[in-house]
Amino acid sequence: MGMNDTPSANRIHIGFFGRRNAGKSSIVNAVTDQDIALVSDQKGTTTDPVYKAMELLPMGPVMIIDTPGFDDSGKLGEMRVKKTKQVLNKTDVAVLVTDITEAQDGCEKELIEIFKQKNIPYIVVLNKCDLEDNLPTNNSHEICTSAIQKTGINELKEKISKSIDVRDSKLQIVGDLINPDDFVILVVPVDKAAPKGRLILPQQQTIRDILEADAAAIVVKEFELRGTLEKLGEKPAMVITDSQVFAKVSADTPPDIPLTSFSILMARYKGFLNTAVKGVAAVEFLKDGDRVLIAEGCSHHRQCDDIGSVKIPRWLRNYTGKSISIETVSGTEFPDELEQYSLIIHCGGCMLTGREMVYRMKCSMDQKIPFTNYGITIAYMQGILKRSIAIFPGLASVLEPADK
Repeated sequence: MGMNDTPSANRIHIGFFGRRNAGKSSIVNAVTDQDIALVSDQKGTTTDPVYKAMELLPMGPVMIIDTPGFDDSGKLGEMRVKKTKQVLNKTDVAVLVTDITEAQDGCEKELIEIFKQKNIPYIVVLNKCDLEDNLPTNNSHEICTSAIQKTGINELKEKISKSIDVRDSKLQIVGDLINPDDFVILVVPVDKAAPKGRLILPQQQTIRDILEADAAAIVVKEFELRGTLEKLGEKPAMVITDSQVFAKVSADTPPDIPLTSFSILMARYKGFLNTAVKGVAAVEFLKDGDRVLIAEGCSHHRQCDDIGSVKIPRWLRNYTGKSISIETVSGTEFPDELEQYSLIIHCGGCMLTGREMVYRMKCSMDQKIPFTNYGITIAYMQGILKRSIAIFPGLASVLEPADK
């Protein structure tokens, strides 16, 4: 796979931030050794974030994001600040570029506050060090550079690569919840929306994960579950079901067998299970005229009884008894402005990367909008969410105030 073939989602995203004219774009160019960012003496040359995929040693494939000046004022400035916050939701490491010859003020402090809030590792670059005699001693977050003389640039690259957390690659969908030699039953209705004869992605990924954990996966349709459980004569470690047949599977699975759904496992894998379990309680507070956004990560051809555009809206209206206005978006569309919604219900996100899913979740959090997913909403409305998250100790306490 060539360097340019690495999907953007698998690249480490490095965001460069700072006020106008601090030398952000010059630092980006020095780090990347290419003139990709606009450099001029005029304040505020970069008006939109500039994304550039490249190979950066010692890290490998990265995405460099050069952002507009954060100190911009006026209406347009507010737009830029908003865009900067959105970029931060996609950032793995933030680099704050400052001009050592100028006094720092609220702008830098505000950015550092946001980095801390969003839990993003950050580095403060003191640029234009060639113009300053009394250089501060580097602290763990700071580094002195000169973009013009290219000093401190290699050290900066090293610092960036050291601040990256590589934990993510070890995440498992279900492997950490089972033991070698266990067997797990997967309940897979023949999905009209899946291409003929194929399993959908979360199902494939879960089977693969079970095999990698040296356990066995037994795959059945919802009507074969009861017979299979009887034939086995031994309890499976877990039953994992497609959300659409959750109620039937829950009825057919004895209470002493752990039960969960692909959607719940995917929410954990993508890093937003707690938020989704917390967010689903918003269903109880929906009022007539409230707007709910249903977001789907892939834009497959909609079937006549499609889960996102038909089933969930129907179940939601039946459950709440309210006349709710429901909007759907699919694929890469996801609105920037979420304030008009009372709840966002997202699909499992199998076609989106963990970063994109967490980005969408963080954008909702920034705007204080409850965020949940299909499987959790379905389990909640059918009164079986409590059972389906019991395999994750501590999660039940999040299920407030409505206890389903």
